[in-house]
Amino acid sequence: MGKIFPQSGARNCSMEYEVVIGLEVHVQIKTYTKLFSGCPYHYGAEPNTLTDPVIMGLPGALPVINREAIRKAVKAGLLFECRIADVCKWDRKHYFYPDCPKNYQISQYDQPLCQKGYVEIEKPGHARNIMGEHRKVALNRIHLEEDVGKLTHGECDSLVDYNRAGVALLEIVSEPDIFSSEEAFAYLHSLQMHLIYADISDGDMEKGQIRCDANISLRPKGTHTLGTRVELKNLNSISGVKNGIEYEVARQKKILENGGHIAQETRRWNAERRISTEMRHKETADDYRYFPDPDLMPVKIDEETLDSIRSELPESPFRKQERYQSDYGLPYTITSVLCPNAALALFFEKTLKHYSAPQAIAKLVTNDLLRELGESNGQMTLQTMPLTPKNLAGLVRFTEEGRISKQVTQDLFIEMFHSGKSADELIQKRGLEQNSDRNELIAICKKIIAAYPKPVEEYRNGKENAIHALKGPVMKETKGRANPQLIDQILRELLA
Repeated sequence: MGKIFPQSGARNCSMEYEVVIGLEVHVQIKTYTKLFSGCPYHYGAEPNTLTDPVIMGLPGALPVINREAIRKAVKAGLLFECRIADVCKWDRKHYFYPDCPKNYQISQYDQPLCQKGYVEIEKPGHARNIMGEHRKVALNRIHLEEDVGKLTHGECDSLVDYNRAGVALLEIVSEPDIFSSEEAFAYLHSLQMHLIYADISDGDMEKGQIRCDANISLRPKGTHTLGTRVELKNLNSISGVKNGIEYEVARQKKILENGGHIAQETRRWNAERRISTEMRHKETADDYRYFPDPDLMPVKIDEETLDSIRSELPESPFRKQERYQSDYGLPYTITSVLCPNAALALFFEKTLKHYSAPQAIAKLVTNDLLRELGESNGQMTLQTMPLTPKNLAGLVRFTEEGRISKQVTQDLFIEMFHSGKSADELIQKRGLEQNSDRNELIAICKKIIAAYPKPVEEYRNGKENAIHALKGPVMKETKGRANPQLIDQILRELLA
């Protein structure tokens, strides 16, 4: 890339710079076995227990393509509106490093499986109570490759675990079409959300299922030629990507303002110290000595297969959010919590089939349900909790019909979450059904009005809040079972 920055020694403190970012995201595909081997993989196994002769590159061991990995890679391409190649081939990418036992990685070079496309993001900085403005971040390609092992560096030595070697990876490469750390954050969030929705990956960055490298450059504002890029590695969380980019932008800007040049290099992000350090000078494609893998045939994707995979695509979470707002009248504050979580949205829709009260159900799901799941510290999930959509719908129905108070609803929800019992069963057992007998409540309200003359006088003299001093004794008299709305109505009628 051509350098457009000033010569060394010239100071340009007043120049404004534009940030240009491209992200390379590696995503572990959700398959039982590895990309070219029948060896299984799961997170957390004892080191070096999930390997075989293919992974270790032993003589005579030949790779065999994982069909499910191909299907899920194509699914990702269709999800992001990519052009799916009719034929894609496999290439050997050579490099010598302890995490790569064969000294080459099987990848795709000049014929990737998916080309172009885009990732839709919600633009940062909009008001948080309405749907924000969206835009499309352009993709360059999505291709398949095998993962390598994991190195753990100590003070005096380094340890390698080959369990991860050979795992099916998607490499999703954006164009240099991201212009701030906030947009990078939004891009990764959207990418992760869509991949989990489509069941392509579990998308857990803490488990290394999504790993990101950022290519960052600066250029004078108003120009179009890209500056010299720096690749930033070891970005292990979405917030880490944002922090790393912000540090690197500040570092490059300082160099340029002091008349220096940016070196094309790879740098490692240190999340604890919040700095980047030089790792190595950036390799070029020639350094990897790509050539077609002689042990693997090209893959042809026919239209029938494409149609089959296309039929499996889920509704986009952004389109779901728009639908929930227009069809159910749910606010952005609710849909922005509900829709990014595919399992949560499904639970909401299943509950809605049993009783149509979308706003009341959505509030319980996004507030009370998520609170109880969080407080279980991972012991309960949406899949393992006893609470069912049918029982939650029953609880909402009792509340909406005025048969139980909102306070009782809160208490019952917690018990139902842990026990799995129905609202009807608990209400009958504990005698919690609300008293809505108008004649009986009128008699009680008259009794309370006669017993509490001071708040009665205050209310009649215009002090609106004085009515609450009467509601409390009514609720006490009925042991908390009186319908609050009906009590309010009766008191106001009697006091008038």
